[in-house]
Amino acid sequence: MNDLIPHLKALISVPGLSGYEAPVRTLIEEAWRPLTDEISTSRLGSLHALRRGTGPDPRPSLLLAAHMDAIGLIVTGLSGEFLHITEVGGVDARVLPGQLVTIHGRQELSGVIVQPPSHLLPPNNRQGPVLLENLLIDTGLDAEELARLVRPGDLVSFAQSPIELYGDMLVGHTLDDRAGVAALTYCLSALQGRQLDWDIWFVATSQEEENFAGAITSGYQLRPSLAIAIDVTFASAPGSPAHETFPMGKGPTLGWGPNIHPSLYLAFKNLAERLEISYKTQVIPRHSGTDAYALQIAAEGVPTMVIGIPLRYMHTPVEMISSKDVVRTGRLLAEFAASLELDFLETWSWDE
Repeated sequence: MNDLIPHLKALISVPGLSGYEAPVRTLIEEAWRPLTDEISTSRLGSLHALRRGTGPDPRPSLLLAAHMDAIGLIVTGLSGEFLHITEVGGVDARVLPGQLVTIHGRQELSGVIVQPPSHLLPPNNRQGPVLLENLLIDTGLDAEELARLVRPGDLVSFAQSPIELYGDMLVGHTLDDRAGVAALTYCLSALQGRQLDWDIWFVATSQEEENFAGAITSGYQLRPSLAIAIDVTFASAPGSPAHETFPMGKGPTLGWGPNIHPSLYLAFKNLAERLEISYKTQVIPRHSGTDAYALQIAAEGVPTMVIGIPLRYMHTPVEMISSKDVVRTGRLLAEFAASLELDFLETWSWDE
């Protein structure tokens, strides 16, 4: 897939806040429809795309999930010419002042996030970063026109354009987890023309940033035999603890912990080494904070794995990833899906 970067740029250039994923879902569906046998939308807005296997019915199935929803903001009130806001998903408010945004009101409006002068802030917020509750959006409109076009409850998305930095680095908002979605697109492309014994479900989940609702409901609806959650993880940065962050451009992370089935971890570890795909093991001692948690406990329970793409500046409008890590993730997923034989589940156990 030679157009990975344009595809990823397109994915992060459209809105799709948690619970309101329709704009990006349409874009993903356009990319996935020619590569799949069947495609549909769940009742909670997740996109389900199927590559049908050739094994005898009933076939086992693998579910590959990446969440398409994004963090952002929502209007909570108007104060004259300014908008008050709060977060949708977790937003790092320290970097918000000066950010360009789009307000999705009666019509789309451009705006900028501003902070009042320190002497006009509440006494408890005159030192350090300005709290989100004290930030405002300025559109340049007068109070009357603003009230006509914007209401409390209107969504606000980040408007930072994608930027390619040196090497293979890409910067932009919403790379958490549109980078994972792009890895699934790469995987689908890599599987074209290859025979599959298993059914492979590609799922772009909704509402992960708020409540995992898309993964919870898709897990119950599709009842996969195995499930893999592809999400971003914390990349190394100045001052970051080496044992909790991972280098960019050195491949994906393979999760290890109670949210991960040991045999799945070993299968991916052995496959990555055989393919000479570099990886790091990420110890996840509790809830992984990804769709894997929801998928693992769907119905009777699903053996689950977490694969991470290292990302810097998480939950800001200037997230950064290496496109090499997206490609390696997509290739690893494709080779795993293609390697699944019908008796795979009979060859391993929890006690590996």
